[in-house]
Amino acid sequence: MSRAFGERLTIEPLTLADAGPGEVRVALAAVAVCHSDVSYADGEWGGELPAVWGHEAAGTIVEVGADVGFAVGQRVVVTLIRSCGECHRCQRGAEIACTASLDRASPLTDADGREVGQGLRTAAFAEQVVVDASQVVPFDDEIPMTSASLLACGVITGVGAVLNTAKVEPGSSVVVLGCGGVGLNVVQGAALAGASPIIAVDPQESKHDLAIHLGATHAVSPADLQALVTELTGGLLADYVFVATGAPTALASAPVLAGAMSAIVIVGMPPTGVTGQFDPGSLAGENQRILGSKMGTSVIARDIPALVTRYLDGELELDDLVSRTFPLEQINEAMDEVRKGTALRNVIVFDDA
Repeated sequence: MSRAFGERLTIEPLTLADAGPGEVRVALAAVAVCHSDVSYADGEWGGELPAVWGHEAAGTIVEVGADVGFAVGQRVVVTLIRSCGECHRCQRGAEIACTASLDRASPLTDADGREVGQGLRTAAFAEQVVVDASQVVPFDDEIPMTSASLLACGVITGVGAVLNTAKVEPGSSVVVLGCGGVGLNVVQGAALAGASPIIAVDPQESKHDLAIHLGATHAVSPADLQALVTELTGGLLADYVFVATGAPTALASAPVLAGAMSAIVIVGMPPTGVTGQFDPGSLAGENQRILGSKMGTSVIARDIPALVTRYLDGELELDDLVSRTFPLEQINEAMDEVRKGTALRNVIVFDDA
């Protein structure tokens, strides 16, 4: 069963454990392909093989374990955020950094009983998952499963980076470097926060119109960006620069776009080993901050229902973020499009869910 990262293979038939105490089993209807899944599959962040990836999903609960406050038949978003709700960090609203030891044996085994990795605690590139009850949030029946799946990662990561991590104030100037699935949701978050101008930056001009549709006041390529930001901010430069891509060039360009009292917010996840350089004297002299934002510092039981309400009220776009849908048998094609940057969110759908 040992294979190199990125090598395509057919693994042996898998078995899925029943839901245990504190767990739920969910029959999936849709799972989006996040670039993080591609990065893990390509070995950019390490990890053990064999494993099943996929972590941005929606489906219906088909089994609940003991001490679970959910019911069979509920439609739920399935996330990778597993939390105890009681530790120091959870109590401070940082469930993504929960300190409790919640990892347990993977619910997946192969036909010979050998454990198969539960990628990102979810393993959602499959018809069903068994996850901790803290990882699921019920959602309104009016939302299509394909759109609801995006709430599990891309949307809460992008919008949450603005509203939770950076706490952007109305009227702030915002630059968003990278208009992929996360970056476009940073744009949406900035619009929800009342920021202006919102300058969306991506070398692929095909993404510019969608960025404007989602709330950007300007959508441009990286060329001559510093001059444009200087002009649009009256020489003050940006109050917030969101790096929503793992590209080292975007990380390197962020400091020259940030003004005094500003924040550079790192949202995109580069491969292991990529580093950035910042001038500490400039940071101190300009009272600037560098903020890391993992999963938008989200509290899913709070943030996902709030985003559902915004979607139903027409304030948040989900449907137009879905590039294409694929059956599970075509997952390699779906992942290739994400790998090449030609898709925002491809979604695997299950007809029998």
